[in-house]
Amino acid sequence: MKTLNNTYIIKGLSVALLSTALLVSSCKKSFLDVAPQGQQPAVEFWTSAEDATKAVNAIYANLRSWENVAFPALVVESVAADEAEKGSTPSDATFWNIFDSFNVTATEGSLQSFWTGQYQNINLCNQVLDNIPAIAMDENLKARYLAEAKFVRAYSYFRLVRAYGDVPLRLNVPKDPSEYNIPRAPKDQVYAQIEKDLTEAAVVLPQNYSAADIGRATKGAALGLHAKVALYQKKWNDVLTLTNQVMGMGYALFPDFEKQFRTENENNSESIFEIQAELLQGNNDASNSQYSQVQGAAGVPGGGWGFNVPTTALVNAFEPGDPRRDATILFRGETTPQGDLIPTTVPNPMYNQKSYVPFSMRVSGFNEGAQQNIRVLRYADILLMNAEAANEVGDANRALTSLNQVRARARGNNPLTVLPPVTTTDQASLRNAIYKERQVELAMESDRYFDVVRQGRALEVFGPKGWKANKNEVWPVPQQEIDLSGGLLSQNPGY
Repeated sequence: MKTLNNTYIIKGLSVALLSTALLVSSCKKSFLDVAPQGQQPAVEFWTSAEDATKAVNAIYANLRSWENVAFPALVVESVAADEAEKGSTPSDATFWNIFDSFNVTATEGSLQSFWTGQYQNINLCNQVLDNIPAIAMDENLKARYLAEAKFVRAYSYFRLVRAYGDVPLRLNVPKDPSEYNIPRAPKDQVYAQIEKDLTEAAVVLPQNYSAADIGRATKGAALGLHAKVALYQKKWNDVLTLTNQVMGMGYALFPDFEKQFRTENENNSESIFEIQAELLQGNNDASNSQYSQVQGAAGVPGGGWGFNVPTTALVNAFEPGDPRRDATILFRGETTPQGDLIPTTVPNPMYNQKSYVPFSMRVSGFNEGAQQNIRVLRYADILLMNAEAANEVGDANRALTSLNQVRARARGNNPLTVLPPVTTTDQASLRNAIYKERQVELAMESDRYFDVVRQGRALEVFGPKGWKANKNEVWPVPQQEIDLSGGLLSQNPGY
């Protein structure tokens, strides 16, 4: 038994795969239904098409794990931004505060957990990519499964590279002891591999699935994530090409901004990729998402723990009358459109409404909001990426068209005095308008922090919180990983 970034390998099948469990295919969102008992012995695996299906399904199951969607992900990807702060009570989980004030050290546990969660995903993908090619099965299905694994591997490496910079680039399951300990690869090399995986995945993945497979990676998801990866590298022409492709695939902004985040509207016309979650009666193992639970209104039956709460700075970022403000933020004392009162006695003045699940949907014995999907990529993001890239290459008219589509949906039936169309063609002014639109449209979706860093504005925006240039562009590499590597892994500057 050896370690691979804290994921153990036993006879070619990882503990991460075993602990995620083997999956069956007999109900709605069938690939989410985890069999709680009777895991298949590793020695018998990788012999049939059924094994291939179970292995790919395990990849999706792991995406909703604690490390991927709960505390570790939220402290690394959200709370450091100016839109969010710890929440809950002052004495509860105080380690969140060191991320918010940029005092985090390499020994912090959530930093390690986030790293571990991404490499668990990558390990599951590598097992699929290494083992499924040898299985005798339908070749089209085999190709699709390999493409799905490449998409998720690219997604996890994207989360790693923007959080840590250079990271170990592992593309196969180690077969020899000498292959376990590898150095950090330069971030440019990691980005190149991400783009390669997404390019290859997009060629194979279908545009749509039948009902039982809705939620799997699609061609649009691969192209859309590739556009985002190109955005982070300022490859503006690539961003334009990729977003234009997605914009021609039939996606559309969901008419009601607030309602698109409710469970009944999951996987809607605006959804490009969501981490799938469902509350399955009798199967607690599969109903394990804590994304909504950790962010729900504290002290309310059916609410949650009250972490990762909006800030006053976020409230003030919205233009007067912008309906997205009240659709993004649950205010203490308000009654939601679904009829839930947020009492004036709750610990925090605000909570994340995008993660909200109506209290009546709470089922005893299950996590609050376990049935809510996590939105990873929306069509609004594609339009805003298209606008940003068009502006950067000097095409202001195209930029305005995409930007104003997002504003028009947000405005809804309100008069044009609310969120009027942007008309400036000055590149700097339009750039700032697009940045502002990203801030309010994608608020509380774990994009703001890395957006500001990639835009080169972090010192200006986060400096008052303690952000330092030439250090806080990335988080520290977990000390445990450096220790396990015998010092082969290096630390980021300043930590």
